[in-house]
Amino acid sequence: MGRRKVEIKLIESKSSRQVTFCKRRNGLMEKARQLSVLCESSVAVVVVSNTGKLYSSSSGDCMAEILKRYEIQHADELKTLDLAAKTRNYLSHKDLLETVQRMLEEAKSDNVSIDSLISLEERLKTALSTELMMELVKTLQEKDKQLTEENQVLTSQLTQMEKNMFMETEDESLTSLENNSGNNPLETLPLLK
Repeated sequence: MGRRKVEIKLIESKSSRQVTFCKRRNGLMEKARQLSVLCESSVAVVVVSNTGKLYSSSSGDCMAEILKRYEIQHADELKTLDLAAKTRNYLSHKDLLETVQRMLEEAKSDNVSIDSLISLEERLKTALSTELMMELVKTLQEKDKQLTEENQVLTSQLTQMEKNMFMETEDESLTSLENNSGNNPLETLPLLK
């Protein structure tokens, strides 16, 4: 009796699903460990069950170090995702402003209730504060970029200054060595008889 191919779909029986989860989770953890040993790599696996329980395994480096390296390496992508979410949020607030304008037009004709105007006012405040925050984030990002560039310039200047100081010190020591050897001939001690 050989193995049969399992159709990948949700397992209906809760107990069978739990058994399969445990077996496959343990198999996944074992494969990760093998990959780490065979290839001398750092591997981290995080699994969250449908009940919300967290299982993690790491080999090579500790989990925190692996995650920190991932965060550093993918920081630009994470920032891009964050900005994309903020942009979507901004666009929804822009739609809200258009809705506000439409409702204000209706309010002029007395077709809007006070409750809807109060709700609209709160949504408008949220939209405006989000827009102001986005402007602040953009300003801070530009300032961060400028400070990073200034830091690079100052670092290169400092390195150049250190090189110059080292060269001057080396020249001075050579000059003083030459001066000392030219003025005072070495004295020889008489041999003992």
